[in-house]
Amino acid sequence: MVGTTRRTGIKAVLALVLAGLLAACGGSGGDSSSTQQQQPSNQPVTLTITDWGDFGYKELYKKYMAEHPNVTIKENVLEYNAAHQQLQARLAAGTGAPDIAAIDEGFIVQFRDQPQNFVNLLDMGGGSLEKNYLPWKWKQSLSADGKTQIGLGTDVGGMAMCYRTDIFKQAGLPTARDEVSKLWPDWPAFIETGKRFQQSGIKAKFTDSSTNLYNAILAQFPASYFDTSDQYIASTSPGVKSAWDTTIAADKAGLSARLATFSPDWNAGFQKGAFATLPCPAWMRGYIKSQAPKTEGKWDLAAIPGGGGNWGGSFLTVPKQGKNAKAAYDLAVWLTAPEQQLAVFKTIGNMPSIPSLYETAEVKDLKDPFFSDAPAGEIFGGAAKTLQPQYLGSKNGPVRQAFEQALQRVEQGKQDADAAFQQAVKDGERASAG
Repeated sequence: MVGTTRRTGIKAVLALVLAGLLAACGGSGGDSSSTQQQQPSNQPVTLTITDWGDFGYKELYKKYMAEHPNVTIKENVLEYNAAHQQLQARLAAGTGAPDIAAIDEGFIVQFRDQPQNFVNLLDMGGGSLEKNYLPWKWKQSLSADGKTQIGLGTDVGGMAMCYRTDIFKQAGLPTARDEVSKLWPDWPAFIETGKRFQQSGIKAKFTDSSTNLYNAILAQFPASYFDTSDQYIASTSPGVKSAWDTTIAADKAGLSARLATFSPDWNAGFQKGAFATLPCPAWMRGYIKSQAPKTEGKWDLAAIPGGGGNWGGSFLTVPKQGKNAKAAYDLAVWLTAPEQQLAVFKTIGNMPSIPSLYETAEVKDLKDPFFSDAPAGEIFGGAAKTLQPQYLGSKNGPVRQAFEQALQRVEQGKQDADAAFQQAVKDGERASAG
């Protein structure tokens, strides 16, 4: 009997070892079985999520917590750049990162190149979600070797032009969206329209800021600050120089209200009617609604000059510092599922990153009463189908900030345009090497 017991013990140990090996092999396969093997815990858990602006999640958080009574969600809303800077600092410090961190497309390559700091969502079963997404959206947060996925896409940022019909009428310009679109087939025509607008003597400015105009123009070029090998090319990039020169021409013509994006003055500008147009990625509609709810029906959507371009679109990531990786992953999957992406689109306008939704009646037929019943689903859905996003580079975020700060110095009269551009190129080069 002693021999039998010993053999039984050895068999048990071998079985445990074999089970461990099988689990290790299955954990990184990227299929849904690994998720099924991890049973959700009913223990109380608090999940922190950091983002910026309005992701349209407030009511969804309530719904999720009602369905998961053990989960408490705490959202930390920061300024756009601050959200990414804080995340980078906390990852570097090794502590303090949230359970879920939202990351914008302009920063995703930077963080994708730090896979050691994020949970590989393929290990959690996320590979089964790839089929849902626009192929380029899935690849934006996927490592070059295809082995590490750090994020799940929330939305995409196809563009239109938002404009105030009431202010256009005061300036003697057409107000119907088709007629307005014909005013500006390209950016030079947009500037000429702006000059007509300002010559009317109206108090409002034609557009909100140089930085928004610049970013919208730059988004329409195949490349911006980096080539696909991640080499810094701002000094020779046709897109950067063209966007800069066009923006400076608009500012010299007195078209800009010179309001810093996401600043309190910019937010107040929506409410006061301080400007009549601004480039509008799909997500901007929700921001306008949140800042100026009393302007409903005074806005409309026209075509963006030059056509096309992608500006924005974010991802939900799970930093490894968090202590609730499984619960955080489950929430991220739920928030980015088709049902929730559709709910966000209907609530605040963020365009889903799941193309099957573009063919649904909820998207195709959606008209936005805030924007004079504009066919938002048709406008942004059509743009999303044909998007060819830029490669933005691992240091796109800090380089973009260098150019935006340069434009702000020009607006504030602190530096002339040529000197500001040269400094932006040098500052961007330093940022790209940092």
